Amino acid sequence: MADKYRSYLDEEENKNTKWRFGVRPNYDVVNKLFEEGRTKVWPPGSLEEMVQNLVKTWEMELFHKACPDDYKTLDPNKFTYSLNGGKPLSLEDVRKIGGGYNAHLQTSLPDQYRVYNPSEENSNSSQLIFTTTFPRGFAVEILQLDENNKIVKVEFFFDRGELLGGLVKGATTGLDEAAAGAASSCPVLKNTG
Repeated sequence: MADKYRSYLDEEENKNTKWRFGVRPNYDVVNKLFEEGRTKVWPPGSLEEMVQNLVKTWEMELFHKACPDDYKTLDPNKFTYSLNGGKPLSLEDVRKIGGGYNAHLQTSLPDQYRVYNPSEENSNSSQLIFTTTFPRGFAVEILQLDENNKIVKVEFFFDRGELLGGLVKGATTGLDEAAAGAASSCPVLKNTG
């Protein structure tokens, strides 16, 4: 069964794919959320639709495929990742620091001041924490592709304080009981009392 927005998820393409969690991901819920919230439906076959699907496929491969040799949306030998203008990291560098979301929150803060400690997390645990804490995901803008329509460079820019601020400030006054319960169930802070 193929996915509407992600390539390389049909059975034939994935006979030998090694999945990080043992099975290919199911994007039915995320696709429904996307369809309900998007502001533009691209014409079939358009460049915009191709780029949209490339980015969705890239995210799926990066977070769900266990072996970089199975990636089809990026060139593992050219790919670099950087955060807030920092030093570009190779795919192997990103893997060494726990991959995916863990790479977003590398910090030089002393352990006692860390809300999220990337040195205690790995690719699987950071994936679980972030998809639970931020179920709607993140927006991505594409600036250009290479001549083979593969992703070779990714740069993320965001304010870490803004990202984590909602997790540490706790419930605000006036929240009903359900909202207050949801505010205290953050997986990052669940063991902090």
